Amino acid sequence: MNLLKATNLSHTFDNKLFNDVSLELNSGESLAIIGLSGSGKSTLLHILSTLLSPDEGRVFLFGEDVSSMTAKRLSEIKRDSLGLVFQQHYLFRGFSVIENLEVAAMLAEQTIDEKLLSRLGIEETKEQKVTELSGGQQQRVSIARVLTKKPQILFVDEPTGNLDNITSNEVKEILFDYVKEHNAGMILVTHNEEFASSCDKVYRLENTELKVIK
Repeated sequence: MNLLKATNLSHTFDNKLFNDVSLELNSGESLAIIGLSGSGKSTLLHILSTLLSPDEGRVFLFGEDVSSMTAKRLSEIKRDSLGLVFQQHYLFRGFSVIENLEVAAMLAEQTIDEKLLSRLGIEETKEQKVTELSGGQQQRVSIARVLTKKPQILFVDEPTGNLDNITSNEVKEILFDYVKEHNAGMILVTHNEEFASSCDKVYRLENTELKVIK
């Protein structure tokens, strides 16, 4: 099943970030986008995840043109089918870890996976306020909250940036396991080429062009 299709995307801030970018993501696939800082990787991810509109081109989610969706329909898809793990964690700052997870579970009508919390090493932090956690712990809570929703597409921006090597490897395994077990899709932006190489498709964003690496 085709989950996402982008056609002829172009975007400019102070200068042209990328031009005529097209890609597709199907069920069970992982896709990585690598490139230098400032190349536009995160901006492209924001467009693909509907947080930003492109200057040109179109994004289709589950066969529907995002630009033609009603606000209600887009909100439903974002709530139920998209999972965003970005460098800013966007956790509810006044809430505890478990309260953050409970909100996600309630909105998506899912249950909290205690095994997932154990794998992420955050089961003992459940009653702590997220503001009391380290950056790495907050990142892991953010990942747990997103996976609790059981999204069909994961959009992931540098998920291991604040993590040590051991935890990074576990997070990578969790994300790839999730894609496989749920026949989901993942679009990953990372500087870590080893991480990227584990994906089914790899692209490099360079000199405004998206080039196929794998």
